[in-house]
Amino acid sequence: MKDKTSIVILAAGKGSRMKSPKAKVLHSICGKPMLYHIIKASKEISNDISVVVAHQKEAVIEQMRLYFDNINFVVQDAENFPGTGGAMKNVAPKNEKVLVLNGDMPLITSRALQGFLDNDSDIIMSIFDLQNPDGYGRVVIENGQVLRIVEQKDASLDELNVTSVNAGIYAFSKSVLDKYIPLLRNDNAQEEYYLTDVISMARADKLAISPLLVDEEHFKGINSKLDLAVAEEIMQNRIKALWMNAGVIMQLPSTIYIEEGVTFESECIIENGCRITGNTHIHASHIKASSVIENSIVKNSDVGPLAHLRPESYLEDTHVGNFVEIKKSTLKGVKAGHLSYIGDAEVDEGTNIGAGTITCNYDGIKKYKTIIGKNVFIGSDSQLVAPLTIEDDVMIAAGTTVTSGRVEKGSLAISRTKIKLIKDFYYRFFCKELK
Repeated sequence: MKDKTSIVILAAGKGSRMKSPKAKVLHSICGKPMLYHIIKASKEISNDISVVVAHQKEAVIEQMRLYFDNINFVVQDAENFPGTGGAMKNVAPKNEKVLVLNGDMPLITSRALQGFLDNDSDIIMSIFDLQNPDGYGRVVIENGQVLRIVEQKDASLDELNVTSVNAGIYAFSKSVLDKYIPLLRNDNAQEEYYLTDVISMARADKLAISPLLVDEEHFKGINSKLDLAVAEEIMQNRIKALWMNAGVIMQLPSTIYIEEGVTFESECIIENGCRITGNTHIHASHIKASSVIENSIVKNSDVGPLAHLRPESYLEDTHVGNFVEIKKSTLKGVKAGHLSYIGDAEVDEGTNIGAGTITCNYDGIKKYKTIIGKNVFIGSDSQLVAPLTIEDDVMIAAGTTVTSGRVEKGSLAISRTKIKLIKDFYYRFFCKELK
C-alpha cells in the first residue's frame, strides 16, 4: 500500500498568528516539532513523502533530518507563487494517488487518514462542521457533492455563515494535479494561488468531488499558542492512554507530562506531578511524585519524590530519594536517599551516598568524572572533587572534602578541623548585646 500513495506536506507558511520568530511547523508538541508528528504518521502509509518549505526553510530541513531519512524537501518560490497552490507547482509525486497534508496538523494519525486511501475518487476532500468556523475555508456542498471552497478572506457574508469547513486535507489523482495546477491563477484578494481552486475547476469540468467527513480532533489546525496548548493536551491524553493500556499505573494522570519519545517496559508506577521527557526508557520502576526525568534510563529502581534525573543518567537496581539530582551518571545497585548532586559519575553496587553529598565535577572550564566502586559508604555533607576514583570498600567520613584524586580500597577518608569549644560564650555574647 505504501507504494500506491504519495504524500505532500505543505510546511512553507510563516504562521504569523503564532506571534513567534520560530517557524510555525517547528513549535513543539509533546517534545517534538509539530511537523515531526505529521511525517511520522505519513511514513506509516507512504514511501514517497515530499515536504514543501519556504519560511525558515534551512531550520525546518535541518530539524527534520534529525529524525527522518528519505524525505524530499521542495522549496516553494513563495515570492512569485505564494499560497497553497503555488506550493504544489514544483512537487513531483511518484504515485498515482497524492495525499496533500498541512504541516500544522500534528494530531493526524495514519488510521485517521485511512478513509482517503480506501476511496478511489479522483478528488477526495476532508470536511467537518464547526459551531465557530473562524479561520477556516468554507465548503459549499449540494446533493452530497462539493461545489466550491471559499477562503475566509474572500468569502461573502452568506458564505461566512456556512458551518461546513475545509479540514485542509485532500487526495487527488496525479492526473488531476497535472492538469489543473498549471491553470491556477492569483486573481483574488490576497493575490495567492489557492489549491482549493482545483476543486472549482474540476467541478466546472463535471468531475465528482467526494467529501470525506472527518473528526476535528485529528484534523485540528494550529494557528495560535492557544491551539498549540489544546493540541498538546489531546496528544498527552493519547500518550498516557497508550501506556496505561500497556500496563503502566498512573496516579492522577492529568497531572503527569510524558513526551512522545518516552517508553515503558514491564509494570511501572508513575505518581502525580511527574515530568518525563526525551527518549527516556523506564523498566519495572516506581517514579514518585513531582519527579523530573530527562532522556534517561531507569531499570528496577525507585526515584523521588522530588528527584531530578538530567539527561544521560542510567539507574539500575537503585534507590534515589527526594531532592537528589543526577546528571550524566550511571548508578547500579546504589542508595542515594536525599539532598545530593551526582554529576558525571559512575557508582557501583552496594554504595550508599549520604545526604548533602556533592560530586564537584566542574572547575569553571572543564567537567571531570568521579568513579566510585562497590560497597562505598559516603557520609553526609561530603564533597568529592573530580577527577576522582574511590575504590571498593571505602568509607568517607561525614563532612569530608576529598581532593586526593584516588582513595584506595579499604580506606577511611576524613578531613575535619578540631572542634573548639568556648565556655559560656553564648551568655557573654548576648548579655553584652542587651547592655
